[in-house]
Amino acid sequence: MAIKPDWWIKKMALEQGMIEPFSDRNVRRGVISYGVSSFGYDVKIADEFRIFTNINTTIVDPKDFDSRSLVEFVGDVCVIPPNSFALGRSVEYFRIPKDVMTICLGKSTYARCGIITNVTPLEPGWEGHITLEISNTTPLPAKIYANEGIAQVLFFKSDEACDVSYADKKGKYQAQKGVTLPKV
Repeated sequence: MAIKPDWWIKKMALEQGMIEPFSDRNVRRGVISYGVSSFGYDVKIADEFRIFTNINTTIVDPKDFDSRSLVEFVGDVCVIPPNSFALGRSVEYFRIPKDVMTICLGKSTYARCGIITNVTPLEPGWEGHITLEISNTTPLPAKIYANEGIAQVLFFKSDEACDVSYADKKGKYQAQKGVTLPKV
């Protein structure tokens, strides 16, 4: 018997705390949609951001990232400068089961405005807030609305658990909270 994906997501979120807080329906009236969808979950972006700035004229180096390149901002609307980016985090805290892999994609509403959201997969056994990179590819300032949808997480369930999970290998972003900068 086939299991409906949206039913499985609801079950895992409510019984095992896979997504907290969890919206058991897709909310869309007057906002950029969020909540459970047919095959995934549309996450909301929190109201805390780190906006890239070039005031220190530093080199962007993932092995030695200069946190002074980011300005902290808390608010309902984040404005990303032209051709720049900001880091944010999901409102939701995820606990990915050992037999599940996810892919996270930006929402089309933002993509149609030249605003691209980038996230790596959420591996089996990973937990935490999702750190989101939001790129403004346009020559104009771009608005991001806190506590509304920003990306969709798609879930892929395996018939069995993985041998070595993200938690087992003590991944560097395990149990991250807030906006998390690059680590080596």
